[in-house]
Amino acid sequence: MKNNIIHWNVDPEIFWITDSFPLKYYGLFWITGLVLAYLVVQRIYKKEGVPLENLEQLTMYIFVGAILGARLGHCLFYDPEYFLSRPLEILLPIKEVNGAYKFIGFQGLASHGGTLGVIIGIFLYWRKTKTNVLWVLDRVAIGAGITAAFIRLGNLMNSEIYGKPTDGTWGFVFERDDMIPRHPTQLYEAISYLLIFGLLYYLYRSKRIENRPGFFVGIFLILLFTARFFIEFFKENQVAFEDGMSLNMGQWLSVPFVIVGLLLVLWKDNPLAKISIKK
Repeated sequence: MKNNIIHWNVDPEIFWITDSFPLKYYGLFWITGLVLAYLVVQRIYKKEGVPLENLEQLTMYIFVGAILGARLGHCLFYDPEYFLSRPLEILLPIKEVNGAYKFIGFQGLASHGGTLGVIIGIFLYWRKTKTNVLWVLDRVAIGAGITAAFIRLGNLMNSEIYGKPTDGTWGFVFERDDMIPRHPTQLYEAISYLLIFGLLYYLYRSKRIENRPGFFVGIFLILLFTARFFIEFFKENQVAFEDGMSLNMGQWLSVPFVIVGLLLVLWKDNPLAKISIKK
């Protein structure tokens, strides 16, 4: 560390389980974030006297929705031409190299797609169980900030999705790419998401808004994607076509989520709040 500059050169691979299958920080942080969020929501279910088998079933829907949504979101939002011509690489952790497929893990997961996938998973869960959809979304939203924060910490370990150059007197130098001090936007997002989790959990424990279905998920969407929108100004574009855009893809994709969040918070006669009160 020199002049408040941190040189970052962490190996993304912790160790190799086999000759072709490594354990990576990114995957480990994904799983850790999901487990911690599960424990938070589990605590809420116990507190409210809801059977934990309901949560276990919900968790499977959320996990599949998050992974599929994040992967499809990256492929279709950021590089559709490439992936639509190589559909196997969308859902399988492989890449074609010199005419042969090589295991590389899933490289490319979009948080906007992951959020949409979770929401779709919860709606599918609602269709099967008739559990109140806003009740579920509110409880999941309380713990979701932890998962989002750990995913960004995984990006930090991968030295990816980093920021634009700083003035050279501070920042992170991601040595795997270049020697330029940059904004550690992964940390900016991780800290923001942990603060959002803390706020939502405090509001839930304070019991001041128990009768506001959709409030927690609405606040979550507003705060998380507003933070994402502004942090994107400090972040390098992920793909070349964003260079000619006034706002990058991450910012444009954040706007609808913020609007939905505002509707959930402000719409007092939201019809979703009237769909089955069964938990």
